[in-house]
Amino acid sequence: MSTAVSAPRLTAPAPPRRPSALWLALLAAPIATGANAPVLILPDMARSLGVSTAQATWTVTAFAWAMTVGTPLFAALVRHRGLRAALLTSAVAALAGTALVAVAPWFPLTLLGRAVQAAGGAGLVAVAMNLAGSTRRMGAITAGFGVLGAVGPLLGSVLASMVNWRASLALSALGLLAVPAVWRHTTSPGPERTTHAAPFDEVGAGLVAALVSALVLIPMAPCMGALVAAAVALPLALHVRRRPDGFAPAAVLRSRAFVSSALLACAFSTSYFILLFALPELVRRRTDWSTEAIGTGQLAALLTGSALSWLLAAAAARLGHRKVLTVLIVLGTAAPLAAVFASWGPALLIAAAAAVFVATGSNAVLSVHAAQHAQAAQRPAAIGLFVLCYQLGGALGPALATLLVLT
Repeated sequence: MSTAVSAPRLTAPAPPRRPSALWLALLAAPIATGANAPVLILPDMARSLGVSTAQATWTVTAFAWAMTVGTPLFAALVRHRGLRAALLTSAVAALAGTALVAVAPWFPLTLLGRAVQAAGGAGLVAVAMNLAGSTRRMGAITAGFGVLGAVGPLLGSVLASMVNWRASLALSALGLLAVPAVWRHTTSPGPERTTHAAPFDEVGAGLVAALVSALVLIPMAPCMGALVAAAVALPLALHVRRRPDGFAPAAVLRSRAFVSSALLACAFSTSYFILLFALPELVRRRTDWSTEAIGTGQLAALLTGSALSWLLAAAAARLGHRKVLTVLIVLGTAAPLAAVFASWGPALLIAAAAAVFVATGSNAVLSVHAAQHAQAAQRPAAIGLFVLCYQLGGALGPALATLLVLT
């Protein structure tokens, strides 16, 4: 009688556990509150620091610039040193920047603190988006951006009246509360494995930062910004050819899925931030609404659009990319057109809701689409460059709103 011996079963390793979507949203979304918190308290900041209100707006510009530049830099850190190193570095930067803003007696130090604070927040965003792993979870993060960005001006004003304006600028540090929970999920193999990563591309990083800085300057100094951007673009293109696996991977930049997704996200984001800053003035000019009614209506519109964007992200896989893209393009075109021609208050609020819906929804859906078409080793870079394009809209939008509406 023979005895059969069964071969040992080989089981595949379990995929790494990811933090819950709520922890990822808490890690990333407070940066939106910090970005918008100064909107209503700029005169108080200006008086305290001994500068004009116009000069105080540089705290918003510096924050947006540092977020735009910091996102791909921290994405590169994820790629080369892993998620844990990026999480630790960004948390330290966010904490140091917040501390500097809290005690800085001079305006230049306040600007420096805001920039360091924003760079740290950009790192937290990069970590959260690399850990998301699905459109639904990415939707929770971007919906959090929309919701907390919407309440940022009001919450900043309330904190400034109850405590001081410096407390308002510390709101972005709330993301640090999620660091311990996320930290536990950054040690297993998976997204943070970087054994075969190429050496860090300092030249490529510097050229990308210079190009972004020039683009941010264009609304305020069109000729200089455009000339510098053109002067940097050529050496950047040549460098990408020499270092196709560098800071801006050539395969990512040549991907039609990435380029189309990133350009759409930048356009939608710019449109949203223009409306965010211009809407109160547009409603005031075209209606007889009170200031309180305008603020309440805008807040309700932005919260509604942000909540609906999460539903879009949750249903994206079922609807299909083409249908979702059609919805985004149609509404993304209709929102600014309504803002230009509508003279009815509710129509302007619907335009604002559509703008934030499209911006946050596209951030979730298109970022996943762009990353899925990149090689696994290049996905952190793809996500970082995509978010750079989205954040560029956050830097351009307020300046364009000032030029088009507020002056």
